[in-house]
Amino acid sequence: MKNSAYIYKLLSEIPDPEIPVISIVELGVVREVSIAGDTSIEVKLTPTYSGCPAMKQMEDDVRKKLKEDGFEEIKLSIVYNPPWTTDWLSAEAKLKLQKYGIAPPEESTTDKSFLTGKHKSITCPRCKSKNTVMISQFGSTACKALYQCKDCLEAFDYFKCI
Repeated sequence: MKNSAYIYKLLSEIPDPEIPVISIVELGVVREVSIAGDTSIEVKLTPTYSGCPAMKQMEDDVRKKLKEDGFEEIKLSIVYNPPWTTDWLSAEAKLKLQKYGIAPPEESTTDKSFLTGKHKSITCPRCKSKNTVMISQFGSTACKALYQCKDCLEAFDYFKCI
């Protein structure tokens, strides 16, 4: 029997298009699953931010995965409220980001230091040094900032607290 847990497990096989080391479920964009019968389903997704260019790919990947599993009637809804937050990233997802070379968010969304221009020290995902500096508020994607470690001299992305 296909239940919500089964669908979440199925969707957890879909990698984030921009950060393939974590799934869209681990990222927290899969908000709700509603199954009606054996072939009808609705999935609600929340983008990481309103202009996220990866959303179309995520929608296509969800639709494809569900069709492969036998669903014929698939409704995808984009939900903006409540807005996505980095607080929805699991501890496991943060560890995967770090191993991949992306510094995970270190604070909760209550940390708004980026708004005041006060840049905090972010832990380097490679050598674990806190001796880092922001190079650019924008990294490889809009949800990341570019930092450099002053100890190992490596540049790295930091997944901003949103």
